[in-house]
Amino acid sequence: MTTGSELLTLSPVIPVVVVDDPGDAAPLAEALLAGGIKVIELTLRTPAALEAIANVHKSVPDIVLGAGTVTSPAQAAQAAEAGASFLVTPGTTDAVLDACQVTGLPFLPGASTVSEMMRLAERGLTALKFFPAEAAGGADFLKSVSGPLPELRFCPTGGINLANAPQYLGLPNVKCVGGSWLTPKDALAAKDFGRIEALAKEASALTA
Repeated sequence: MTTGSELLTLSPVIPVVVVDDPGDAAPLAEALLAGGIKVIELTLRTPAALEAIANVHKSVPDIVLGAGTVTSPAQAAQAAEAGASFLVTPGTTDAVLDACQVTGLPFLPGASTVSEMMRLAERGLTALKFFPAEAAGGADFLKSVSGPLPELRFCPTGGINLANAPQYLGLPNVKCVGGSWLTPKDALAAKDFGRIEALAKEASALTA
């Protein structure tokens, strides 16, 4: 895997995960794999995130491991050092974009407006994260974008669940969605990895 475009084809859903206990990361990743999900995005939203990434990198090599919510150049470097194999940003500044490119890892830069999408396309980036998807216009917005920007492909994230995911996945410019519903906070708190595996099986049955 060498490009952002390939990231979009790994799974119909990229689980967007917030981990408070780094010890949960490996069994969580194993549960997702058992449910047919081959990729995980561990977000850099908690102090445990980098250790969680390192744990998954070491213990669950079969899952494609990403670091999400990369909002600074330092985070891009730290995530790569911890073992992430791709990066995801909620939005894109020049400094963050440059830092992601320096790591040599594939990444999905975030965009929520046509101007941002065009700017990223000018940099040769055609696989993007659309965030926050529901708040920024949802599936109707992406359907409208496909006309003037047919070369772009998206992983919409933000407000997406099992019920509305098919609406996005039915669009020609959407190859996967990002979702946090696969790893609910209460399931993680209870260490109910069986429930997470069941949710992963539901999600893996979706088709783009």
